[in-house]
Amino acid sequence: MTRPCSRDARGSGQGVMVLSVETGSRPPWHEYFMSITRLVAERSTCLRRKVGAILVREKRILATGYNGAPEGLEHCLDIGCLRERLRIPSGQRHELCRALHAEQNVLIQAARYGTAVAGSELYCTNLPCIICTKMLINAGVHTIYYSEGYSDEMSMDMLREADMQLVQLD
Repeated sequence: MTRPCSRDARGSGQGVMVLSVETGSRPPWHEYFMSITRLVAERSTCLRRKVGAILVREKRILATGYNGAPEGLEHCLDIGCLRERLRIPSGQRHELCRALHAEQNVLIQAARYGTAVAGSELYCTNLPCIICTKMLINAGVHTIYYSEGYSDEMSMDMLREADMQLVQLD
């Protein structure tokens, strides 16, 4: 439940929305983390699909990532989609894209800031592709929670072989 408030905590008078939590209305952990993952996906600069990912360990967010061009480079939102121009079907020729996947970015962000991810869980809006699957296995991620499937049989086979727990939410 939200209600408008005339002042923020500093008394600035800004129009701030205050969340009022009623007893028993807290979201379960999986719902909480997946809703954050969906919000992260909104930062995506991909024209085809908005994907978000977060790494969690012991109910704490370690890093976030979304799909988009490398830092400092032009985004597909600004210059158009290379994959669309070349008519590359989804799930094929991943190397022909300006963007990094959300799962790649979440691992890179953790590494960049010195955060160990072994033993963590990934929440992702989409099931990882084969490239991301291999990275997640080697990083020591033990569970993947996702909301939408991704047609990549090799990824599914490798996840089974690695005995990685895979849980579809929603």
